[in-house]
Amino acid sequence: MKIILLQIDKTQDAYISEGIAVYTKRLKNYTVFETMTINVPKNVRQRSINEQKTEEGKLILSSILAEDVLVLLDEKGKEHSSVEFAKFISQKQNASVKRLIFLIGGPFGFDEHVYSRANFKISLSQLTFSHQMVRLFFTEQLYRAFTILKGEKYHHL
Repeated sequence: MKIILLQIDKTQDAYISEGIAVYTKRLKNYTVFETMTINVPKNVRQRSINEQKTEEGKLILSSILAEDVLVLLDEKGKEHSSVEFAKFISQKQNASVKRLIFLIGGPFGFDEHVYSRANFKISLSQLTFSHQMVRLFFTEQLYRAFTILKGEKYHHL
């Protein structure tokens, strides 16, 4: 199974990029992991929030295959403990999912068409984080999930 983190626009802060690189490197021992970035044209950022979400939605949906399992990282999603998230990953592996895509939207969330296409919605916390920080938190949690599945010491039960 290939796991893809699909994100809107590049990560802007070096410290976030550095943290993501650490966990991405660690993940190579467990799975095929890739980050894909959708670059939104600058002129779109001058439009209304709804128009921005619509344009982002079109770009997102054109990046996803029909057979992909799409998981939105969204404040309206279901919260999981780290162990529950590991079980979710394991279930997708056992179901022979080819591409499991986790999507972090732009600063204003997702277009309704993206919500309609999603297979799952997961919330990382009841707290609100910037879409930039979520990238690092998610990558660490994905690494943690694989260490849980392997029974390794990274996650202290």
